[in-house]
Amino acid sequence: MQDSFLSRRTFLKRAGACGAALAAPLLLPATVFGGGWRAAPGNRVTIGMIGVGSHGVARNLNGFLGQPDAQVVAVCDVEAARMRAAQDMVNKRYGNSDCAAYRDFREILARPDIDAVMVSTPDHWHVPISLMAMRAGKDVCSEKPTLTIQEGRIQCDVARQTGAIFQTSTEDRSLTVYHRMAELVRNGRIGKLHTIRVGLPNAQRAIEPAVIEPVPAGFDYEMWLGPAPAAPYCAARCHYNFRWISDYSGGMLTDWGMHLFDTAQWGNDTEHTGPVSVEGRGEFPHAGLYNTATEFHLEYAYANGVRMFAESGGVGLRFEGTDGWVGNKGWIGPLEASAPAILKSQIGPNEVHLATCFGGEHRNFLDSVKSRRPCYFPPEIGHRCASICHIGNAALLLGRKLRWDPAKEEFPGDDTANRLRARSLRAPWTLDELAPQPHQEHT
Repeated sequence: MQDSFLSRRTFLKRAGACGAALAAPLLLPATVFGGGWRAAPGNRVTIGMIGVGSHGVARNLNGFLGQPDAQVVAVCDVEAARMRAAQDMVNKRYGNSDCAAYRDFREILARPDIDAVMVSTPDHWHVPISLMAMRAGKDVCSEKPTLTIQEGRIQCDVARQTGAIFQTSTEDRSLTVYHRMAELVRNGRIGKLHTIRVGLPNAQRAIEPAVIEPVPAGFDYEMWLGPAPAAPYCAARCHYNFRWISDYSGGMLTDWGMHLFDTAQWGNDTEHTGPVSVEGRGEFPHAGLYNTATEFHLEYAYANGVRMFAESGGVGLRFEGTDGWVGNKGWIGPLEASAPAILKSQIGPNEVHLATCFGGEHRNFLDSVKSRRPCYFPPEIGHRCASICHIGNAALLLGRKLRWDPAKEEFPGDDTANRLRARSLRAPWTLDELAPQPHQEHT
């Protein structure tokens, strides 16, 4: 728990301060002090990994296993094979057999020796698990996005009420090209900003029939569904392809929009607010299992006069101002500008310097857990970014222009649109304080 972690750190600090007063040396094994590349045990943040699929392992588990002051002590997944593979990976990394494996994430939340969790589940599980974790005294690093505007607001409120450290887990703010781009715009290198152009990929176009199949052995499909509506199992519904089904995600607009819209908000200095209107058009599948937009064109308007255009068809980001433009093409593509002087410009000591951590979101999260200072992508900023995606999807679904009040987080006078801000959860799951108890299943 958070308190136990802080007490261990306090003990080490005090022990170091009084070490000179010891009359004789205290002989302890090297492992107590960390040895080699690792921090001493009392200076490590203990982590439980919830969701160890492809991204959960390749990005997040690897991210924490590479940190000397992190200790992954438990992994959890609804698919037994993935759970076991992640457990073996952790034990191999640490050279022991200490990592626990669970099928039910609530077993991780019930452990008082776990300081923090990494949530790498499908999108519909992000907020419910994060809320339960924070209420259990854990700090949280969670994959993006939220599923609804309501969930995002509750997540922000619970983080504030509990004092939990929360990281919206994306790497963009640690990437030089996006950090540099936002700083150049914020410091007026392209003059007064008036237009932002965001390019996102096209989504899955295949028509996937909902062929009912037996649930594979070792896969807890009921837990995978969790708070989402009941639905028969079919392979095309789960794992990566859940992104194209609105019960679990918001399509490419939320999946990739969380990356590019964040830098757009950063450069526009609107991280704590959002647009005041959105309109556009989208193309949706006419049949099959997938039902989120495959192509879209959206136009957002901000109170400061900036217009932001989001277009499917290819990744890119560009800021346009009265004195030029700056941007890039492709994911992490090289920085480009209307004039070489913009790229060569130095940010002076008295100008705007945007906070970052070039070591990445996992390194930043660990630093924040120990310092109790906010992460570089805290819940409020993450929520505002996700809200841009959600109101865009609302405009596509309704097929008309929507006004948005970012202060009240509502569509003024529009009951139909406002109903899209929230969804009900399937019993027994809830966003409230009370939550189902674990199954007491431990391996």
